[in-house]
Amino acid sequence: MTNPTTTTTTPYTTDRDDDREPTDQPFEGVYPAMTTPFTDENGIDHDQLAENARYLERAGVDGVVPVGSTGESATMTHDEHIEVVETVRDAIDDVPVIAGTGSNNTAEALSLSRRAAEAGADGLLLISPYYNKPEPEGFSEHYRTIADAVDLPQIVYNVPSRTGRSIPVDVVVDLASHPNVQGYKAASGDLNRISEVVERTREETFSVLSGDDGLTLPTLSVGGTGTISVVANVEPERSCAMVGSALSGDYDRARELHHELAPLVRELFVETNPIPVTEAMHVRGRGGPHLRPPLTRLSEDRRDSLREVLAEYEDGTPEATEVSGGVE
Repeated sequence: MTNPTTTTTTPYTTDRDDDREPTDQPFEGVYPAMTTPFTDENGIDHDQLAENARYLERAGVDGVVPVGSTGESATMTHDEHIEVVETVRDAIDDVPVIAGTGSNNTAEALSLSRRAAEAGADGLLLISPYYNKPEPEGFSEHYRTIADAVDLPQIVYNVPSRTGRSIPVDVVVDLASHPNVQGYKAASGDLNRISEVVERTREETFSVLSGDDGLTLPTLSVGGTGTISVVANVEPERSCAMVGSALSGDYDRARELHHELAPLVRELFVETNPIPVTEAMHVRGRGGPHLRPPLTRLSEDRRDSLREVLAEYEDGTPEATEVSGGVE
């Protein structure tokens, strides 16, 4: 088990100035979608949460994203939600905290967004309204209501596999003109759609971020600026090195790192996210393995495979492995 004070398991540099030149993009680089460690009694383990945030900052990430889907926000009360934001904000020094505050209820999303801003969040990640399946006008009004009321940079999050409907590209392009809507998390799995959003928002102060770890490098290749990542919880330095290499134009190195990360990416999506990544964090000594119902622990027959892959990263460069199945 990795010592919780260890910065990394890999030899990659975390000096971001060596990897790329700074730009005026509002969101650029690697933003781990943080897991939330829970106790066996179902409470939030705030001490471990704070240590995980400090670990990620030491590893060189560009920001952190607590209380999103990976952080099991759907099972938290609003008070718990804000307590997580406060714990993460208090734990780190120099990187932004982008709080997940989305909901399928516009009033609820607005309330969470306001409270997160008061708690010290530096930005907001807003999943599109799920279950309701709004029409284009409904998407637009939902996001503009929050952007008009909360003066923080905001990221529109498109993940139709969880929400039931994809945000129309025309809506995203229109929202990009709002000064507070500064990013788009792309988790549709559709590179054509991602490329079109990049193409049509090039004149705006607007970042397109990968929301699918397996598509981070392709997204960067068409003009994306970074990733809100699950795998970066477990291998933050490799993730930063891969994204930094691509943003600096070194695609040979970026491809090599993409393929190094691929076996772990496959393992982290064999069951519903965040089930496998929570188990991986447990193996690495960073909380867990408890999840809140209705999520359950990674099935026993998957645990040995995950441990074997993680051990290969501890030892150096993993070999390619095949994983059957896979879900969002």
